[in-house]
Amino acid sequence: MSSSTDSISSSRYLALEHLERVDHDEAFVERLQADDADARTRRQARELVAGVTRQRRWLDFVLAEAYHDDYDSMESRLRHILRLGLYELLFQSTPTRAVVHQYVELAKQTLRPGAGNLVNALLRTIDRDRQHIPNPDTGDDAEDLAIRYSHPTWMVRRWLDRFGLDETPDLLEWNNRRPMYSVRINPLRTNRDAVEDWLDEHDVIFTGSPYLDTHLRLKRLQPLVQGDLLDDGHVAVQDESAGLVVQLLDPQPGDTIVDGCAAPGGKTMAMAARLDGEGTILAIDSNESRLEKVTEGAIAQGTEDVVETEAADLTAMADLPEPPQADRVLLDVPCSGLGVLAKRADLRWQRSPEDLDELAALQDDLLDAAATMVRPGGLLVYSTCTIEPEENEQRIDAFLARHPDFTIESAEGFVPDDVVSDKGFLATLPHRHRTDGAFAVRLRHVTS
Repeated sequence: MSSSTDSISSSRYLALEHLERVDHDEAFVERLQADDADARTRRQARELVAGVTRQRRWLDFVLAEAYHDDYDSMESRLRHILRLGLYELLFQSTPTRAVVHQYVELAKQTLRPGAGNLVNALLRTIDRDRQHIPNPDTGDDAEDLAIRYSHPTWMVRRWLDRFGLDETPDLLEWNNRRPMYSVRINPLRTNRDAVEDWLDEHDVIFTGSPYLDTHLRLKRLQPLVQGDLLDDGHVAVQDESAGLVVQLLDPQPGDTIVDGCAAPGGKTMAMAARLDGEGTILAIDSNESRLEKVTEGAIAQGTEDVVETEAADLTAMADLPEPPQADRVLLDVPCSGLGVLAKRADLRWQRSPEDLDELAALQDDLLDAAATMVRPGGLLVYSTCTIEPEENEQRIDAFLARHPDFTIESAEGFVPDDVVSDKGFLATLPHRHRTDGAFAVRLRHVTS
């Protein structure tokens, strides 16, 4: 594909290229790179790709309604160009004339002149009638909401069953918002006043977390990436829900801790900061390259004296004659990620109902392995970044049936009451708590 021309912005070329990579290579939207593009171009392209990926089903519905032929049989690149153009028309403030011109030219240069004529006709027709864009009306509430808010129908149907028609649209809308970010202040390197002063000096708008004194909420991370706060370990990007999991574990100086699925190490570093130089964290992960990020983070954040890493499968370690023993074990398991859809634009299209069963089996195996590493009287915290019961409450019920020597301890007193469920679990829902969706539970290894 051509890199750019005088009439078409480089970011739109790059966005089209990236959308095709996501389709063909199943690349992650958030990890797309372009080494030959400047930072502004990359940022604009990422925003377009993420937005189109989130809104893809709704964009396709609107385009199909306006197209007088078989939209599903349209060639892939032309669909991507139309999605990009319609996304800018409906969700960004770009003037109509500029949007239409850009994408007409993009179609002409990357396809053929006739494609540009089609783009011109469709985008202008939709823009002219934008006050009368039809809403889905299939007679099925789940299907209609799934189209309008651009989610898989199976996902919406599950949430309707749990949250009803009043609440489900709020969750869907949250997942489609530009994500809010949170950073954790590292007390080993700085303090809150110093971080707030730095943010003020660099015109970064922030608010405090309603749940954690150690966290601040931001709309933009770019100034921190370009500055030195992240690289020098003064702050780390971490959602409040992850910080709440660490608070639930309540690490204390002198503790021996096992972090069972540690990489990339955000919770490891938060736990290590609370040890204040006294104690040990064994960070275990089967992915050696991702585990290197734990080591890098420990050096940057000043916790290398208490963090050790081991590239290993947790279940294999549990089968050793003498598995590691710890006062506290954190098990942040692989999960569906259905609590972080706002930050993972592509994830909703990559999951299926069958994934929940496969993940549940893995989660059970990891829970059994982690249990072997908890000393009598010690604590196991199981956590996920999903809001699905099959991966959360149901896994704990099954674990307790297999392990009567463990019992649930309430999260009350460790985290704010707002995020404690009726059963005493930590449970955050994005649309209620304005954080990532997460779940965690304290499991005490009781002695007879």
